[in-house]
Amino acid sequence: MSIFTAACVQMRSGKTVADNIAQAEGLIREAASAGAHFIQTPEMTNVLVRSREELMERIVPEAQDATLARFRALAADLGVWIHAGSLAILLEGGKVANRAFLIDPAGSVAARYDKIHMFDVDLPNGESWRESATYEPGQQTMIAELPWLKMGMAVCYDVRFPAIFRTQAREGAGMLTMPAAFTRQTGEAHWHVLQRARAIENGAYVVSAAQGGVHEDGRETYGHSLIVDPWGKVIAEVNSDAPGVALAEIDPQEVIKARQRIPAIANERSFAVCRTQAGSEPALEETLA
Repeated sequence: MSIFTAACVQMRSGKTVADNIAQAEGLIREAASAGAHFIQTPEMTNVLVRSREELMERIVPEAQDATLARFRALAADLGVWIHAGSLAILLEGGKVANRAFLIDPAGSVAARYDKIHMFDVDLPNGESWRESATYEPGQQTMIAELPWLKMGMAVCYDVRFPAIFRTQAREGAGMLTMPAAFTRQTGEAHWHVLQRARAIENGAYVVSAAQGGVHEDGRETYGHSLIVDPWGKVIAEVNSDAPGVALAEIDPQEVIKARQRIPAIANERSFAVCRTQAGSEPALEETLA
């Protein structure tokens, strides 16, 4: 298991797909020139627009998606793995997939993952989001085989649901991915601690490219794309909300070392859940693995 270099590409995607492709390509080429073998872009790389009507005017089925086609050509041209953090993909029936793609150096799609958890929230600053009104949630996690180690795939809001990443780690994933378009408010409060927590509790690298800045549709995202090592140390960061690239070496041996030091996965035990009611004995209701 050899060491390789991973890169996070931080973007400020807007409403125009062609402009977003050009922005992503420039940053991907920059990362490849700096020695990256694996390059990840953020959630909603191809288009970032809040209006459902405007979104539907701009997206197409997977087979026709220009961003995916360009990334496949780029991967083959540069000889790198490209992880499109996610693209908005039109589905039959008028819904949309928030879909991540892993593209190998031959330009083939090696894995796909549809975001499972929908960001349906009302934030204290008045922001309100209902992803489920537009997007079709995924139904399964994805663990992809890279030449160096196994990679678990997730997107943005999934980071708040640690069972996904524990499942991936149990299945041998040594690198967890959480490309995102975190809001500024939630990012300032939770971004770093969530990324580091997922790394620490699973003894795994975390690679999370992000959107950053004020976008054409008026939303503001946090940026701060991160790479975290299996001990929870941030080893690379775009330390702002501006477009840029963060690179770090990924050493699979560090995953083995972290899991030997703190064998939390090996030490897991199933346990029972008991609930009490006034005037009655505690009742055993279920067992959790």
